[in-house]
Amino acid sequence: MRIVRFSPGPNSGLGTDPLFGLLEEDGTNISVIAGDPIYAGVSKTGAVTQLSDVRLLAPVIPRSKVVCIGKNYADHAAEMGSEVPSEPIIFLKPNTSVIGPNDTIVWPAMSERVDHEAELAIVIGRICKDVPRERVNDVIFGYTVANDVTARDLQKKDGQWSRAKGFDTFCPLGPWIDTDFIPGTQRITATVNNELKQDAHLNQMIFGVAEIVQFVSQVMTLLPGDVILTGTPAGIGPIQPQGSVTVAIEGLGELTNRVSARG
Repeated sequence: MRIVRFSPGPNSGLGTDPLFGLLEEDGTNISVIAGDPIYAGVSKTGAVTQLSDVRLLAPVIPRSKVVCIGKNYADHAAEMGSEVPSEPIIFLKPNTSVIGPNDTIVWPAMSERVDHEAELAIVIGRICKDVPRERVNDVIFGYTVANDVTARDLQKKDGQWSRAKGFDTFCPLGPWIDTDFIPGTQRITATVNNELKQDAHLNQMIFGVAEIVQFVSQVMTLLPGDVILTGTPAGIGPIQPQGSVTVAIEGLGELTNRVSARG
C-alpha cells in the first residue's frame, strides 16, 4: 500500500482539513481513509479523490522524534574525513523540521551553506523497545523518502549537529509511505537543479535496516509515527537559493522541494 496525507482540492467536497488516503494501484485515484493509519489501520470511508486534485503533505506526523543515523555509507564517511563507524551514530532532528513534497526549504539567516542529503526513511508503526533483529519488520509501518538538510557551515562551527540539522523545514519527507517496500539494491539519488549529485544503492549502507532499528531501540523507546533516517551516501553538497532539490529512491518515490532565497 501507498499511504498519502493530503490537503483536499477546493471542489472536492472533502472539507479543508488534511486527510489520509490510500493511493490506488492506478496511481491516480486516492481512497480516503478514516484517521491516521498508523494508529487506526486502513479503513476506507468510501470517498475518492484524484491525486492531481490534491496537495500532498508529509505522509507521517512524527509526534515524538526523527532519529538519524550518521556516516552510514563508507564513501560518505570518507568524504567527511572520518573512519567507518563501528556502530551506528545517532542524532535527532526535531519533529518541527518536517515538511512535505513541494514545500519550501527555508534558508536560515545564520547559515552560508545548506546541503542536501538523500536518505531512506523508516516509519515506525508501534511502541517498541529492545527489538530483536528477527522482529524488526513487525515494528515497521513502511518507508518513505527523506532529505536530511544540513547547514554545513554551522555543523563544522558547532562541532555537533543539533543546530545544523534542526532548523524548521530541514526534514522533507514524502511523497507517501510504502508499506510493501523492501530495501535492497535500489538506487538512491539526489539531483540539484536537474544536476545529479548523489548516486548510490541502498545495499551500500554499512548498517542495514534491521541493525539500525535494533540498535536505536536499545537506546530509546520508539513510538508510532517515529521516523528513522538511515544515512546518506557520498556526493553531499550545497543546494542553491531559489533552486530545487529532488531525492529519489527506485521503486519508492521521488521527493522534490524548492529552496527559498538566502535568509
